[in-house]
Formats: sequence, C-alpha cells, structure tokens
Amino acid sequence: MRTKPITDQLRRPIRDLRISVTDRCNFRCTYCMPKEVFGDNYAFMPARELLSFEEILRLSRLFVSLGVVKIRLTGGEPLLRSNLHELVSEIRSIDGIEDIGLTTNGVFLGQQAKGLYSAGLRRLNISLDALDPEIFGKMNGRGTKPSLILRNIDQARDLGYEIKINMVVEKGVNESEILPMAAYFKERNITLRFIEFMDVGNDNGWSPAKVVTKKNILQSLQGAYELEALGLASQGEVAQRYRYKDCQTEVGFITSVSESFCSSCTRARLSSDGKFYTCLFASKGTDLRTLLRAGVDDSALLNVIKDIWELRGDRYSDERQEQSAASRNKISMSYIGG
Repeated sequence: MRTKPITDQLRRPIRDLRISVTDRCNFRCTYCMPKEVFGDNYAFMPARELLSFEEILRLSRLFVSLGVVKIRLTGGEPLLRSNLHELVSEIRSIDGIEDIGLTTNGVFLGQQAKGLYSAGLRRLNISLDALDPEIFGKMNGRGTKPSLILRNIDQARDLGYEIKINMVVEKGVNESEILPMAAYFKERNITLRFIEFMDVGNDNGWSPAKVVTKKNILQSLQGAYELEALGLASQGEVAQRYRYKDCQTEVGFITSVSESFCSSCTRARLSSDGKFYTCLFASKGTDLRTLLRAGVDDSALLNVIKDIWELRGDRYSDERQEQSAASRNKISMSYIGG
C-alpha cells in the first residue's frame, strides 16, 4: 500500500532501490575488489549476518510504499546467493514494482538464466571490460576468459532477456578495447554502456589521471560511427544515451566523474547486512537489520526510512575533488552494490 511519495532536501524522489544480496564475489576486479586487498583469506560476512529473503522482502515492501518502483539485485556477485530465483519471484509479486533487474559478471549465468527468467526476471546488466583475453583476465583478477561470458550473454539473449553490457574504462588498462567492444555489441544489437572509472571505496587506487571521460570515449566512437543523442529513458536514469545512425543499437555513458548526475539521483541502496545508504559514495549507513531483528514494527521502520531520505542532501560527485576523493572514507562497492 502506497503512502505519500517522499522527496529529499533537493526534491529528489525515492524511485530506485539497489539491494546487495551478498558481499562475496568470484572476481577480483582491479577497480572494485583488488586481490591485494581481498585476498584468499579475506573474511566475508557469515551467512547469519546477511539479510534473509524474508527480511529483504519486508524492507522492499516498505520502500515501495514510499515511492520505489524499480529494484535491482546486486552484490558482490548476486548469483553466488543460493536460490536467488525464489527472491526474484517474491519481489515480482510486490504490488507497485514496475521493474526488477540484476547486475552480474555473468560467470554463473549459464546455469541460472533459465530459472531466473521463469521467476520473472527480464533485465540483466552484465559487466564485461574487454574482449581481449589477456586484458580481461588481468582486470578480473582471476584469469577468466571473456569467451565464457560471451556464451552466457548469447544464451540469455536467446531466452529473451533485455541486456546491457557495462564496461569500466580505465586509462592505460583497457582503452584499446573501446572500439572492439562497440563493434561486437553493435553487431548483436546489445546496448553497451561505458562507465567512467570511479572512486568507489578506498581500495582501487583511483585518481583523476586514470579516468577516461565520456568526451574521450565519444570522440573515439565518432571516428568510426555516426551517433545521435537520445533523451533519458526514464526519471532517475543515469546513462546518457546515443544510437548508431545506421541501426537501432544504443550505446550509453555513465559519467559520474566528468558530468555529475547527482541532481537527478533517485537511488537508495541496501547492503547485504541491512544497512541503508543514500549514496554510492557514502561513508556510513543506517542499520535496519538490527531494527528488524529487534521486532520493530512496519510503522516505525517506515518512519526511520522516511526520515533518512527526507534529510538526504548527498551530492558527492558534484563536490568531488582529488583531495576529498583520496581522504574520504567510502564504503566498498562490493559491499554496497554498484
């Protein structure tokens, strides 16, 4: 049941909820979970600390009552969470949900795509940073070849999924893959989105010198293709969209560094242990799991969530400076979700 929709201090509504279902990942991507920090003996959360599916569903219903219409499941790698299709099916049944998506690295998609589709999942964001096996293997930190991911992408597309490919571009690492990736996914009519290397967390060695901006990437693409700009797909959409003029395939840019979109951000985030964050670059969150397990009723939980959002004034990317990016303590993306 809907309550009155809420807005924050900058009049931004709450429309999108990202839910991290696990802090674990099978990759050690250099820009997210570098293996030098997240080594083989790294202590991930024990199962008892993760929100149960029942707790996730209860919180999801509360967020939906405040205005959320879109939910995306993330991680870590969400396909490491057992029986995820059961959670998808339950979320789909929540009155008011218009869309549910999943962000994955695609490794386990071959085994799970059919079950998730049957449960009602229709949209996938799949992370793939290179087609070159050596470059991709180094970036994912596990030596995994792109051929596995590409096979699983084809399988998911054949099942009927709407797919977007996310490519993080880092200067001196995978710039050479911009045009090969564009050509590959243009031919297959799959949207490719270029993501500027961001200072999420404090472990990825970020600096402005490592950022390949949207302007640079677009110039590379325009040397090979004619592109036309498109409008935003929906309220709160963060990707700047373009289309190749000779077909219907789209390409997008997520420009958190060079062209901030804080003013239109409608996203809330729920970590795998139940902390509520109002920004990807947050330093702290509010512990909802403890309230859940203490027996707090829905009315009290709603008031907590409502108060946090209505006091929200986050605009980190608007205010980012190299010094603040280096000194501010930010939550790891593997914990909060992308």
